[in-house]
Amino acid sequence: MSGDGTGGEVLVLPAGQDALLVELATGEHAEAFHAELLRRRADGELPAVREIVPGARTVLLEGLPDRSPQGRDRFARELASWRIPPLRHGTGEAVEIPVVYDGPDLADVAAAWGVGADEVPGIHAGTEFRVAFCGFAPGFGYLTGLPGHLQVPRRATPRTRVPAGAVALAGPYTGVYPRPSPGGWQIIGRMPRPQELWDPAREPAALLGPGARVRFVVAG
Repeated sequence: MSGDGTGGEVLVLPAGQDALLVELATGEHAEAFHAELLRRRADGELPAVREIVPGARTVLLEGLPDRSPQGRDRFARELASWRIPPLRHGTGEAVEIPVVYDGPDLADVAAAWGVGADEVPGIHAGTEFRVAFCGFAPGFGYLTGLPGHLQVPRRATPRTRVPAGAVALAGPYTGVYPRPSPGGWQIIGRMPRPQELWDPAREPAALLGPGARVRFVVAG
């Protein structure tokens, strides 16, 4: 089921036995659609789906209350017809993440931005971010907010091990590695206490959930 009621092309597809996958034209469009889903659920205007899972350009609605083909088709048509307001930034309390800006790729990022390495912390920390979606590893959030001219490519050669707490950039995203892993993002700094990103004993376990505002604070 497709439509353009949200201000861009929307494709709604059946997924599994009780889910719908909504494909959006852009990442920002997907963020706005996800925010509208959460708003409608909070206001009691959305059927009681079990999970709402955002992706880079998709949103999965899993556990539909009406699994019949007719029920899914009806809900898909409704989703495709929605008119979604632009994503509103600056609502809700921001999660603050302290960062020591001493990453191995700091000079390369500064060169790509056309600034001195000492200017990168102020620019990055002065940007407001939002968690678009989560993935890759438990506690890893894909943060949007950097304007187009500050986006940098992945490293030509990925590292075999990126330390936990590394703050890194790739394309439109900023991310903080919750645990050691391979990675090809440009590392500009580190979070002193990366264990705070994922704590199974906490509810929710992830510090950074989809839709959360994030501010980086210069530390050290």
